Amino acid sequence: MGRILSPVTFASRLRSLQLLHGELDACRACPKMIGPVVHGPPVVSPVLLLGQAPGPREGSFGKPFAWTAGRTLFRWFEETMGVDEETFRRRIYMAAVARCFPGKASGGGDRRPDAEEVARCETWLEREAAILRPDLLIAVGTLAIERVTGVKSPLSEVVGTVRRVRWHGVEIDVVPLPHPSGASPWHKTEPGKRLLLEGLAQIARHPAMHRAIGEDEASQRRSKM
Repeated sequence: MGRILSPVTFASRLRSLQLLHGELDACRACPKMIGPVVHGPPVVSPVLLLGQAPGPREGSFGKPFAWTAGRTLFRWFEETMGVDEETFRRRIYMAAVARCFPGKASGGGDRRPDAEEVARCETWLEREAAILRPDLLIAVGTLAIERVTGVKSPLSEVVGTVRRVRWHGVEIDVVPLPHPSGASPWHKTEPGKRLLLEGLAQIARHPAMHRAIGEDEASQRRSKM
């Protein structure tokens, strides 16, 4: 839990992420997905946030959680941890189960990525896990929670807990959060409101989060070496 990376290790992981992102940007493996590929910057962090998939606007902004759901998500972190959006993006590695917009579902709302699309994108997550070897994973939304924990459970049974799992060969703590979409009232009513606060509190006191937030200036210095 208390790993401090040497400058050489930091630089190696940063370069590996940069190369991976170059490959990821060129991916066109899923014909039904709508590009461009969306991902966060190559942040060498002990914390990884995993969402479901970008929405229709994230591609134009070139970053995950860039629209209304993102405003809600980053408000949660700022209100409970004092970490604003800019700082969070700079210090936490942000990924998703699927990296392109899946398009709209026939009944309205965003389409859930199908099993083949999820499996294709899983290879990127496997490589990211091998490079970063994170200590904490924040799983946002039911799809992300299911992919990491391997089980389907009601949000009321998983939000507010910490799960220790083996994920792509890495022993990691998982803290599930509900999706911040305005289409879901779960986090606005009980027991969702209380469980959300419990989950955010678990993240705030996790040692990996403390390292991620506290090491920003040192990380910037190392990246210039």
